[in-house]
Amino acid sequence: MKPGDIKPGDIKPILELDRMVHEPARLAILTVLAAAEEVEFQFLQRITGLNKGNLSSHTQKLEATGYLATTKAFRGRIPVTSFRITKEGRKALEAYRKQLRKVAGG
Repeated sequence: MKPGDIKPGDIKPILELDRMVHEPARLAILTVLAAAEEVEFQFLQRITGLNKGNLSSHTQKLEATGYLATTKAFRGRIPVTSFRITKEGRKALEAYRKQLRKVAGG
């Protein structure tokens, strides 16, 4: 590909990617949540490989955006935090996937 082969509109789909979803850790979190009804913090930490601080930071950002919901409960005396993807999160993830296909295909 030569510089002359790129047209101004070719780059637009890349710039329109949802940055909240595009970040690899958040994309991994949303992908796991989309495949399950609800997951606990420790499971999500294990499957994503993120440390506690990173996972907590990313889930807080996703929650603030409305892409996931957090539930805090107790199992006996042990606190348990669980997450589920919201309707808005599913829509954002699907829109992101469509945008990515558009970028990759053209």
